[in-house]
Amino acid sequence: MDRPIERFTHYLAGIDWGSVGAGFLRVLLILVIARVLIAVLHSVFRRLERELEQRAEAQGEGAVEARKRAETLVRLLRQGVLLLIWIMAVLIVLGQIGINIGPVLASAGVAGLAVGFGAQNLVRDVISGFFLILENQVRVGDVAVVNGTGGLVEAINFRTLVLRDLSGTVHIFPNGTINNLANLTKEWSAYVFDIGVAYKEDTDRVVEVLRRVADGLRADEYFGPLMVDAVEIFGVDKLADSAVVIKGRIRTRPIKQWEVGREFLRRVKQAFDREGIEIPFPHRSLYVGEATKPLAVRILEGARGGAS
Repeated sequence: MDRPIERFTHYLAGIDWGSVGAGFLRVLLILVIARVLIAVLHSVFRRLERELEQRAEAQGEGAVEARKRAETLVRLLRQGVLLLIWIMAVLIVLGQIGINIGPVLASAGVAGLAVGFGAQNLVRDVISGFFLILENQVRVGDVAVVNGTGGLVEAINFRTLVLRDLSGTVHIFPNGTINNLANLTKEWSAYVFDIGVAYKEDTDRVVEVLRRVADGLRADEYFGPLMVDAVEIFGVDKLADSAVVIKGRIRTRPIKQWEVGREFLRRVKQAFDREGIEIPFPHRSLYVGEATKPLAVRILEGARGGAS
């Protein structure tokens, strides 16, 4: 029993307690600095989140969507920075207690390279999603066309964008595969109309009727606030096969263009009926010829004609 105690006592006597105390203080100082730095960064991230929300609301974005987008961006940045700080703190602590961190860094580099090759598509999707949200290219509730597929944006994640089309089908696009993105409801929307009238109609009179209909729609208690400004009537746009086409545009609040456009067309049809303006439609003339008679009847008729 005395020999193990003597060995332990001899081992303790050989330790340089001054160096151990200094190393402990250095490790403690490193952890304190890391903790203070994290607290400062939390304050910076909170201020950044408030600034992003205020900037988004100033640009006309809804408060809920602005808060959601700011929280998503700040959360991603916070997680990345905190992970980096703790990794650096752990490596410095390992160096202070005498562990050679060279092999650790080499192993981490090899592992990171392997993960990078295996998850390059995932990394591409995350980076693309980050910039998709950062640049506010599209938001939840927008109507967009992604890679030729149109629909309502239901969710925007860091890896995927979820789109639901008019038939209810849900389309999921990895952010890294989005090559073409068209937002139909960013800031304002537009309903472009092409109205055809008969060639006999006076186009100036038709345009005047359209302006009256547009003014009535603009003065409507429900549809007026949905419109950004007055209806734009560009004039005669095309001389088609059976109609003179008049083009125009209605600028509306986001995603309201179809509702306003349908009401405008309904009122145009009623106004044209009152004014007697013809809305042409394709005509087709049918000629009903005489059926070919059987051979025996033709021979009999020829014989009668010769006898007479």
